[in-house]
Amino acid sequence: MNMNMNINKKVLIAMSGGVDSSVAAYLMKSQGFDCRGATMKLFGDETVSSCETILSGDAFSESVRSKTCCSLEDVEDARSVAHQLDIPFHVFNFVHDFKTQIIERFVKAYQNGLTPNPCIDCNRYMKFEKFFLRSRELDFDFMATGHYARIELDTVCGRFLLKKAVDETKDQSYVLYAMTQPQLSCTQFPLGTLRKSEVRDIAAAHGFVNARKRESQDICFVPDGDYAAFIERHTGCVCPPGDFTDKNGRILGQHHGIIRYTIGQRKGLGIARAKPYYVCSQNVAANTVVLGDESDLYTKTVHAAHLNLIAFEKLNSPIRVKAKVRYRQKEDWATAEQIDTDHLRIEFDEPQKAIAKGQAVVLYDYETVLGGGTIQ
Repeated sequence: MNMNMNINKKVLIAMSGGVDSSVAAYLMKSQGFDCRGATMKLFGDETVSSCETILSGDAFSESVRSKTCCSLEDVEDARSVAHQLDIPFHVFNFVHDFKTQIIERFVKAYQNGLTPNPCIDCNRYMKFEKFFLRSRELDFDFMATGHYARIELDTVCGRFLLKKAVDETKDQSYVLYAMTQPQLSCTQFPLGTLRKSEVRDIAAAHGFVNARKRESQDICFVPDGDYAAFIERHTGCVCPPGDFTDKNGRILGQHHGIIRYTIGQRKGLGIARAKPYYVCSQNVAANTVVLGDESDLYTKTVHAAHLNLIAFEKLNSPIRVKAKVRYRQKEDWATAEQIDTDHLRIEFDEPQKAIAKGQAVVLYDYETVLGGGTIQ
């Protein structure tokens, strides 16, 4: 890239405190952009306090630091790297937005028998809505993040395309499927052509404090991984027990609250049987969890809503695609058909296991993301 073309281009870099966004900031500055860094403050005191009810002292600090992003330590790591790169650094207070758009959305989804993906929601409603709009308000030409994905302009159709990262083991295109054309046109993903090992080497070579920092795991606002306990603390209500049933309605036992079970779950059901039961569905109105055999988890047909199409405005006719229904999964061949302005029907060639309502189905044309939606 010609550095002279970038000298007057202003970029706001989303710096989480991790190695990826730090190297993204370094690369953008190296390419001649006028850079500023910013971290989103997402947690208020009440969120931290809810974590401290489980973990305290050193255990709390180490757990939050190793399993989450956006902790106080992460802000300081981001500030340190920005200082080292000699770029201005800001902290944007998005605590209220994070609570309403991410945490409450997450809680309501589980209460309605869905399996949400808060990482997709965080990208959709925080990074590429709140943070993106802030970059527009501050008159930046671009925003940049440490995501592993690529953006290219298709000069034939005039649309910006989202593509997989070169390092497919780190590819994050699945969680970015909701990006719009305006967002894609003003976003930079400088890590899209790099491998993770190369990113760490760059960070180490420049002495970044987070060069060997462990990656965040689990959900940032549930550092211990106990989603059900978090939901009960957040709502102040205990999820009531109910019946396990088979698909014919025969009672098999009692569950401990519908929010504690997800589609495909096998362990922790507490029902003795020669071969294992699996969670196949939930009936929120009746407060029942339906169990069945592993074979009952498979289906070929997926219906999705809340669509976002990237490669085109709409599907005028059924098309052959590759699709996947969860992040850590290879795509499989399917036929996708747009039913109306906001609904897709996807018919897989081969049955898919444990498709969960609330997750995303994302469509690919090999390395290009065509779009996706929320599984209904």
